[in-house]
Amino acid sequence: MRRVAKLSAASIATAALALTATACGSTSSDNASSSSSSSGGGKGVKIGLAYDVGGRGDRSFNDSAARGADKAKSEFGGSVKELTAKTSDTEADREQRLSDLADAGYNPIIAVGYAYAPSMTKVAAKYPKTSFGIVDSVVNAKNVDSITFTEEQGSYLAGVAAALKTKKDHVGFIGGVDVPLIKKFEAGYVQGVHDTNPKVKVDTQYLSHGSDTSGFASPDKGKEAAQGMLDRGADVIYSAAGSSGNGAIEAVHGVKGAWAIGVDSDQYNIPGLAKYKNSILTSMVKNVDVGVYDFIKSVHDGKPLTGTNTYSLGKNGVSLATSGGFINDIQSKLDAAKQKIVNGDIKVKTTP
Repeated sequence: MRRVAKLSAASIATAALALTATACGSTSSDNASSSSSSSGGGKGVKIGLAYDVGGRGDRSFNDSAARGADKAKSEFGGSVKELTAKTSDTEADREQRLSDLADAGYNPIIAVGYAYAPSMTKVAAKYPKTSFGIVDSVVNAKNVDSITFTEEQGSYLAGVAAALKTKKDHVGFIGGVDVPLIKKFEAGYVQGVHDTNPKVKVDTQYLSHGSDTSGFASPDKGKEAAQGMLDRGADVIYSAAGSSGNGAIEAVHGVKGAWAIGVDSDQYNIPGLAKYKNSILTSMVKNVDVGVYDFIKSVHDGKPLTGTNTYSLGKNGVSLATSGGFINDIQSKLDAAKQKIVNGDIKVKTTP
C-alpha cells in the first residue's frame, strides 16, 4: 500500500538553510563522476543520481538536487555516483542510465526530472529491492518515492512581485521546454500578475518543445529570448528554463531598471551569477534539495518513503527568496497573497 509522507519540521529547517542557485548551467554530458566520504555515522549510503540535462553546475534545478545528496552524504557517510543526461537522449539511454546505477549496487537511486518517468517505471520493476526516487513526476510503484512540488503556487507569488515592480506594465515569462510541468510555472505566474494588475501585459516564450530538452541547457537561447522581450518593452522577466535562464539574467542585467526573476534556487547567492545579482529581483525557490535529502534519509533509516510526496507553498516546499532586499517594500502584499493560497482563498491554476 502506498503511503504519503508528511514533511518534518526538521526538513523545512533544512530548506531554509539551503536556499541558493538556479537556472544556469554547465554543458550536458554523459560522463559519470563519483565521490566518497567517511564522514557521518553508520554504514553510509551509496547514492545514485541521474541528472537531467545540464547536470551538476547548472546553478538551478540539478544543483538543488545535488545539494540534497551532498548533505545526506555529509551526514551519513558513503558515496555519490552521478550520471548526466544529454539533450540527444532516447528512452533507452535513460533506462540504461538507471539500470547501470542499480547494477552497481547504488541504493537509493534518484532521477532528477520528469523525463525519467517511463524509464523508471520499467527499471523499478526490474529491481524491486532498490529504492528509487523521481523529482517532478509520479511513478506508481511500491519502491518509488515521487517527489513533487506546487510550482504554480510559488510562481503565482513571482507574478505578484512582477506586477508590483514593473514600471512599464509589461513583463515576460521564458519556459525551457513546452511541457505540462513548465506550463505550471507559466500558469501561476500569469495568474499572479493579472490578479494583481489586469493591465499588465505578459509575453511568453518557450525555447524548445516536446522531446527536445535543449531549452533547459542553452543560455544563448535564453539570452536571445529575454533580449527580444526587453526590446518589446518588458522590464521584468521570469525564466523557468534551467541553465538557459542564466542567459536571460545576463540580458536583463544589460538593461537599466529591468529585473530578472530566478527559479529553483536562490540565484542571487550563486557565485557564478554574482556579477548579475543586483538585477535579480527574487527567485522562485523550489526546494528539490529537501525532497532529495528526505528520501535518502528515509532509506538510510530503513524506512524508505514511497508514494507521492508533495512539497507545497504551505510547507515551504516553494517560496520567494528575499536575498538582496529588493522585495522588502512589497513583502506585506506577498505575505497576504501567500496566506490566501495556503488558506484556499486563491486557487492557483496549473495550466495557462
